[in-house]
Amino acid sequence: MTIFVLKTTANREDQVMDFLVGNAEKKKLEIYSVIRPHGLRGYIIVEASKYEEAVLATQGIPYAKQVIEKPINYSEIESMLEQVKVQMNIQKNDIVEIITGPFKREKAKVKKIDETKDEIVVELLEATVPIPITVKMDSVKVIRREGEAQEEENEQA
Repeated sequence: MTIFVLKTTANREDQVMDFLVGNAEKKKLEIYSVIRPHGLRGYIIVEASKYEEAVLATQGIPYAKQVIEKPINYSEIESMLEQVKVQMNIQKNDIVEIITGPFKREKAKVKKIDETKDEIVVELLEATVPIPITVKMDSVKVIRREGEAQEEENEQA
């Protein structure tokens, strides 16, 4: 595994990351991780099996400029990374906003929680037909608790 730096247009790192991950999955490339270091605009860190895989993953992605051919050492980016195991405070029936992936910015209701896999099953609120969708816990943020929703409804009545 080798670590490469991808130059991007500043403030477009999140979009490039979403496209890059989608490309890597679709093309079945050996991309192991994609990181956007906080406070470092215009760059993404890509961990891949080799340079060619990183380049293939970025082909056709808007705002992705260039993968720097010279790999970097882990020690060079270690200070930018923080290993955190966050205890997610998500409960059944919470209203959440999806913050990554194809349903980004959609609001949904939590139907099931699988803590062993760090996944939750949600139903989109604005969908005409409720379809359960499984997402990672870290790809949502809680915007309203079930109790808070009932209190708001009572206040409005």
